[in-house]
Amino acid sequence: MIEKVLIANRGEIALRILRACKELGIQTVAVHSKVDRDLMHVRMADEAVCIGPDSPADSYLNIPAIIAAAEVTDSVAIHPGYGFLAENADFAEQVEKSGFTFIGPSHDVIRLMGNKVSAIQAMAKAGVPTVPGSDGPVTNNNDRTLAIAHKIGYPIMIKAASGGGGRGMKAVHSEADLLNSIQITQSEAKAAFGDDTVYLEKFLDKPRHVEVQILADGQGNAIHLGDRDCSLQRRHQKVLEEAPAPNIDESARQAVFDACIKASIDIGYKGAGTFEFLYQDDQFCFIEMNTRVQVEHPISEMISGIDIVKEQLRIASGLPLSVSQKDIRFSGHAIECRINAEDPQTFIPSPGTVKHFHIPGGYGVRVDSHLFSGYKVPPYYDSLIGKLITHGEDRESALNRMKVALDELVIEGIKTNVPLHRKLVRDTGFRQKKFTIHYLEELIKTKV
Repeated sequence: MIEKVLIANRGEIALRILRACKELGIQTVAVHSKVDRDLMHVRMADEAVCIGPDSPADSYLNIPAIIAAAEVTDSVAIHPGYGFLAENADFAEQVEKSGFTFIGPSHDVIRLMGNKVSAIQAMAKAGVPTVPGSDGPVTNNNDRTLAIAHKIGYPIMIKAASGGGGRGMKAVHSEADLLNSIQITQSEAKAAFGDDTVYLEKFLDKPRHVEVQILADGQGNAIHLGDRDCSLQRRHQKVLEEAPAPNIDESARQAVFDACIKASIDIGYKGAGTFEFLYQDDQFCFIEMNTRVQVEHPISEMISGIDIVKEQLRIASGLPLSVSQKDIRFSGHAIECRINAEDPQTFIPSPGTVKHFHIPGGYGVRVDSHLFSGYKVPPYYDSLIGKLITHGEDRESALNRMKVALDELVIEGIKTNVPLHRKLVRDTGFRQKKFTIHYLEELIKTKV
């Protein structure tokens, strides 16, 4: 087993990684910005190193500082968590070249799956169902582009190959707007990602966002931990997730599980990863792969009984998966609410001091959060301050348990989106499984 891990992240995911390391007897190093010196995982780590000022660019995105911290602490491996540098192929490559173990897939695989064009091509080759599209980047040949769009059929989505988080996308509903919209998207992509490559996809009007959690050890073994529904989004940012995804055709579900496992082995994947799909009319269409642990990984853990972060650490140590697919027994239903420090109506971030923090408890309730009473939420980072997870024998019981847990949760001193979640878990349409990726934004406009 790896002897010492540097945790190159902050907040709840850093604390989650630290706990898994401690359970496995692995020493931990916490790196932090100046403002984060009092974070819970920094206090609990065996060693802590300040890597820079408060700005992410000067600390958590500062590759030389993170590598230097690993060197001075004699760390063996680096866990990137999610966000920041977690899917940065250059960072993974630098970690490897510096003699450390990157806890995740190789930089080549991150680079392959980080570009949406090459990712789609690789998945199509492996037999994973994809969205009808241009099968490659848009070129300067306008006649070719128009012909491809005509074959796909309008409406069409223009997407940046290096995009993410809902950025670098534009819907086009007619041929008259296509070429100009491509130029606009290319300019935006160049400014945001340094890459103006775009491609075309069929625009699905009423899909759900369903993803498949996998684990692969790079030794020819891969398993899935079921699927998750992440359709409840605002501006392409997930708000509430559940596992398993409701109302999925079972034959389509099993086929996509098999395809994801095959694809993981084909590309030489190692670690935890997530295949993301749009699901409409009983069909899965691949959109991207996240080559890291996901924010919503706890709900997959709750229904499968598998500790995803521990498996990451085992795999990075060169060990095979601790379980095979036949060993996994899925049980019940799980819900996760992302708790953000933001105004529940305007969604403006709400940094400040947490005057009182009380977490709910009881059977089937889990809270992943770095908060404590007196903690000062800084204004420099993502607004996620915790995740509330409930598990029940079925979807209704998980939702009812979440309703009680949300009512019990107390966070005073800052604004949070807890009121939004309280309304959402009581919403009739959501409880009746009548939702798509557009549902939450429509609900916010009319009811919240």
